[in-house]
Amino acid sequence: MATSASSKLNKAVKQQYMDLPQGDKVQAMYIWIDGTGEGIRCKTRTLDSEPKTIEDLPEWNFDGSSTYQSEGSNSDMYLIPAAMFRDPFRKDPNKLVLCEVLKYNRKPAETNLRRTCKKVMSMVENSHPWFGMEQEYTLLGTDGHPFGWPSNGFPGPQGPYYCGVGADKAYGRDIVESHYRACLYAGIQICGTNAEVMPAQWEFQVGPCEGINMGDHLWIARFILHRVCEDFGVVVSFDPKPISGNWNGAGCHTNFIYIYLIEAIERLGKRHRYHIRAYDPKGGLDNARRLTGHHETSNIDEFSAGVANRGASIRIPRSVGQDKKGYFEDRRPSANCDPYIVTEALVRTCLLKEEGEEPTDYSK
Repeated sequence: MATSASSKLNKAVKQQYMDLPQGDKVQAMYIWIDGTGEGIRCKTRTLDSEPKTIEDLPEWNFDGSSTYQSEGSNSDMYLIPAAMFRDPFRKDPNKLVLCEVLKYNRKPAETNLRRTCKKVMSMVENSHPWFGMEQEYTLLGTDGHPFGWPSNGFPGPQGPYYCGVGADKAYGRDIVESHYRACLYAGIQICGTNAEVMPAQWEFQVGPCEGINMGDHLWIARFILHRVCEDFGVVVSFDPKPISGNWNGAGCHTNFIYIYLIEAIERLGKRHRYHIRAYDPKGGLDNARRLTGHHETSNIDEFSAGVANRGASIRIPRSVGQDKKGYFEDRRPSANCDPYIVTEALVRTCLLKEEGEEPTDYSK
């Protein structure tokens, strides 16, 4: 498995260069989603001064034929700055810049799901839709084997690992702590983290975020996790079922604050197939490996809702079930989902009250 060798380089040597003054210049790392809908790419440019707003950042371009996004004969793609964060790796005044991708004709690239999400969110801005997303992930060695697992076997069965403490229960906590602090520095609305049910599997939570900010913050949190893992020589996987068999999969449970709880759940039940298609990059094929009705999941072919039920499509927190209002947890999105289309789908169904298996086209 080809991986970065940067973890084997001497970090102390690197630090003496990182401590050098950079004058009045600023390094801005432009970040975008590639043609797979899951991969993240980045490159850096020098700015003459520190940008204060997104409008201070110039457009840029890249070779889309090398990112599965264009033909080699017409390869230039546009990078449009969309959100800016502090850079926890180079530190202030340097920036991380999340970008939208446009094709040569200035139309959104196929995997630029932010553009439509932003339009839909603008249509309901007076409702102030708030979200929180629980990002599960699995740490792997450079050989693709779960980090900390025996090289020729399996660890003990699930049970002691969820929120576990100890070297025999928590695999890779140094990475988790580093990622958490880096997100706080960057300005990510990260609100917690914990070890998950399968050993070497963890979760961090982002939110509450309003509207388009949910997708922006989660994508940058993913980017930071990839970079932290790169430094440690470990690989992070967002695959929804990284290990087959009697092991939990990885989801991205999405919490949506909505006071008309019963109405929302009824609407979601009528559009189950639409949401399943939106909840992983392969239109439901990735989630089919995870949503089996076992290991704290619902069956992909059936919609269900229940109070405090982690085997349901929609989990209603017990306190919310008593009050009949508040928020619900959609447990169907996969770990490798695009948060833009997940949050957009929830708004379309619950707030815009769309029906049927296809989203409404508001561009006409």
